[in-house]
This record gives sequence, C-alpha cells and structure tokens, in this order.
Amino acid sequence: LRRTGVEGKARVYVIGGEALRWEDLKEWRPQGGRYINEYGPTETVVGCSVYQVPDEQRSGGSVPIGRPIANMQLYVLDHFLHPSPVQVPGELYIGGAGVARGYLNRPALTAEKFIPHPFSDEPGARLYRTGDLARYLPDGNLEFLGRIDHQVKILGYRVEIGEIEAVLKEHPSIGETFVMDYLDASGDRRLVAYLVAGAEPAPPVSDLRRFLQEKLPDYMIPSSFMWLDALPLSASGKVERRLLPAPEHSRQRAGEAYVAPHNEIEQTIATVWQEVLQVAQVGIHDNFFDLGGDSIRVYEVHNKLRERLSVQLSILDLFRYPTVEALAHHASEDQGAETSIRQTQDRAAKRAEAAQRRKQHTKGKTANV
Repeated sequence: LRRTGVEGKARVYVIGGEALRWEDLKEWRPQGGRYINEYGPTETVVGCSVYQVPDEQRSGGSVPIGRPIANMQLYVLDHFLHPSPVQVPGELYIGGAGVARGYLNRPALTAEKFIPHPFSDEPGARLYRTGDLARYLPDGNLEFLGRIDHQVKILGYRVEIGEIEAVLKEHPSIGETFVMDYLDASGDRRLVAYLVAGAEPAPPVSDLRRFLQEKLPDYMIPSSFMWLDALPLSASGKVERRLLPAPEHSRQRAGEAYVAPHNEIEQTIATVWQEVLQVAQVGIHDNFFDLGGDSIRVYEVHNKLRERLSVQLSILDLFRYPTVEALAHHASEDQGAETSIRQTQDRAAKRAEAAQRRKQHTKGKTANV
C-alpha cells in the first residue's frame, strides 16, 4: 500500500489477479476501508465473482472468491460435467452474459474451452472451462484451490495439488505452502510439501501427517516435508520451482532423536528401511511412514525382511508396528515363541525316539531268552 500511494486514502480496495490469503490482509487492515476479493479470467467478465471480506481476521488459508455477479453462473463440475457436492473439489466453469465468443482465428482451442451449456435452455449458450480447481463452501461461497493442470498421478491415483495445499494451509502453524511431485531414486513419482512456518515452533512431521490423514486419503499425503524460511518467488510472485531444494527424508524432519539399533534384528530392519526409503540413517524410534514410507514400499520392505530374518512377518505387522523398535520387539516375541515350540517338539521327538529304542531293546532280550 505504501508503494502505491493509496495508504489511508481509499475507502474500497478491490483485489484480484492472484489467490488472496488471509495473512496477506494483515498489513492492509490498519488502513481501514472495505476489501473485496474478486475472481474472473479474461475470457469472461474480469470480476465475475466477488467476496466482501468480513471485518474479523482469520488465522490462515485462502480468502473465498465469493459468489457470481448478476447475469453470471459459476459451476464446480467433475470429469463427467456433473456438479460436485459441497466441499468436494472440481473444475470451475463459467456461464452467463459475460462469457466471450471464443478465440480469434483459433477454432480448435475455442471448441476445447467453450463448451455447450448443459444446464441452459438458451440456444447456443456455452460454458467456459477455466482450468481452475475450486469447491463450494457450506456457506455458498466459492474457494479457489489452484490450477487443474497441476494434477499429477501418484500410485495410479490422480492427485489435485491445490487440494493438498488448501488442507495444509488450514494448519495453524503453517504460513505458506507449495506442493509438487518429483521422481525418487527408484523412479517412482512422489509428493513433496515445502512449508513456511506461520507460528513457532514448527510442528514435527508426525503431527502434520496425523493432521492430513484426518482430511485426505493416504496417497495424497506428501512423502517429504521441507521447512523453508521463505518460498523462492519470481518477480511476478510465482514460486520458482528450480530454486527449491531437493526433497529429502530425514529423522530430524520426523521429530525424533536418533537412537542406534541395539541388536541384530533392529539393525536388520533399520538397514532395510535405509535401502528402501533412501535415507542415510534410521533410528529405533523412527516411524516408517514419517520417513516417507507408503503402502507400496511396505511390500518391498516385507520382501527384504523375509529374506534376511528367520522369523516370518506379515504385511499387517508392518502397519501395526511402524517403528524399528516395535517391529523388532514383535519379531523377537514371535521368534521366541517359534523357538519354544521347536524346543517342545524336539523334546517330544527325543522322548519318542528313546521310547522306541527301549521297546526294541526289550524285544531283543525276549528273543535271546
């Protein structure tokens, strides 16, 4: 505001162009006046939806883009052009008097982006598909979540990057976040979340995972979380992906102090985790999933442990006992039980052999007589 020269002079501020966050408004509030968040692509009315920001300041997250203006309609639709339920993300489509005719001399692109209006009886009515991800809130306002072209496929599932970022921004300790996909050392596609703390101290990864698990399916939870002092931005305010640090999985990120393995079973499990998760060091209190593990890598760990441990572990055991210490303790108990059973069986077999020998010895004596 100071740079624009309107500090303390304007009564109404209309904000558009980029997604607006509640924390962005903190330095604006002291100026007084009304604040209106607007949304609208060039292909339609530039401000086809508006939201008057209430006086109370919220802690974080995105400011809604509101409701359509007169003579405009906004729809959140799925891949089959069916309306998405409240709170469920979908692509945002715009209809009404403000929709453009198309792109000059570009019929193919016009046909792709301006589609027949499935909810209108007006001849020739069309919807403009924005390519933006949005959802309707319970109060009837729309929330902008990001771009559809930021969708990626993780473990065979189509993932909405904007939806993950929107949920992360709901965490009270997170100020800014940026989620992207990457290829790990094994060539699998994973998710990494870059975070800027909004409150100190920053929460451990285990807390973030629990927070996300309450709101998202497992395949949408990032494998890696990276805390930054600030997101690297271009001159236009976009996140510079090439300046982001490479994803990493570390024990420090998981919030656990390193405790070295105490015995052979713990060391074997820790070594297998290091190989599968591509981490430098694994302690006995580290959680497999906090280090970047997922339901696919569990199978790889299971196969390796079957080869290296004499005790048999089930897939379910790896979910029930996600730390090295817990899994090793369970494996030791099973191994002890199996040893006890084998010892009992061995003793029973020896007694049977001894009885058989005595029987044969008695028969021999009878024959001699």
